[in-house]
Amino acid sequence: MEKHIEKGIAYTSLDALVRLRYKARGAWFRPFQPVETPLLGSHGSRLRGRGLNFEELRAYQLGDDIRTMDWKVTNRMKKPHVRVYTEERERYVWLLVDQRLDMFFGSKVRMKSVAAAETAALAAWRTLADKDKVGGIVFNDHHQVPFKPQRQPHAVTRLLGAVAGMNQELRSGQGAQSSPEMLGRVLDKTLKLCSHDNLILIISDMGGWNSSVLGQIKELTRHNDVVVCLIFDPLEIKLPHMGRTVISNGWQQIEFDTHKKHIREAFEREFTTRFQDLQNRLKIYQVPVIPVDTTLPVQDQLYRTLNPNIS
Repeated sequence: MEKHIEKGIAYTSLDALVRLRYKARGAWFRPFQPVETPLLGSHGSRLRGRGLNFEELRAYQLGDDIRTMDWKVTNRMKKPHVRVYTEERERYVWLLVDQRLDMFFGSKVRMKSVAAAETAALAAWRTLADKDKVGGIVFNDHHQVPFKPQRQPHAVTRLLGAVAGMNQELRSGQGAQSSPEMLGRVLDKTLKLCSHDNLILIISDMGGWNSSVLGQIKELTRHNDVVVCLIFDPLEIKLPHMGRTVISNGWQQIEFDTHKKHIREAFEREFTTRFQDLQNRLKIYQVPVIPVDTTLPVQDQLYRTLNPNIS
């Protein structure tokens, strides 16, 4: 069972993530590549070959396989013509799931770490339903655990078990330390594992991103699709009017007055500026950013974002 803090979900469990299999419906992260680039899996590859799906009829070109010749059209047009097919291939989906200490934060409904876990579960089950292979890297401040892409429910269960395990290990307090540089280490590992034609979902609050991290993402986009599922909590964007307030990260704390307008504006400006800067820089590399709010049902957010015409 999920553990709760007040009315919010502080932790998740493998059972909870498995149950999300029945909510992984309606939408999926389609390739964001231009039409003329290779697309894999049921999304249709434009790799030329003798596949199952007829694509086009065109004039013969030097080097074409004579076995693809359409003799009826050739006789009718008095010029050699060949039939071209679309080869359909499986697609690998990699989930990079952030369970670092900075993700152990939430103001109302769920922790960011829980929202990331739910996003990963929905993506994994949807990938399996589409008959593609799903793998990934689950990481916290100290460890990263890779999973080879597979197309079996038990493989998804193992991956989600690692997510739930790291999620339940999260604790704030004296001695707990975050590791901003772990994001870069995970991306470095991803570069070694994902050569080309993969869909890579970075499920994180992107804590610790910098120019070096963006460079790694840029390198990944050269031969892969990359999507950032940016996990955030509304309290990070806008401070409520709570008067004098103490905020702590477990070993340090600060007190300030939220009634003071200049404090609220500075707080909101810091997050908004950094968020927009990240979006703008990722846009240069054609990397979509899907915001995931911890206070809203994750499956609804993904469904509406990926189906903008659905109310």
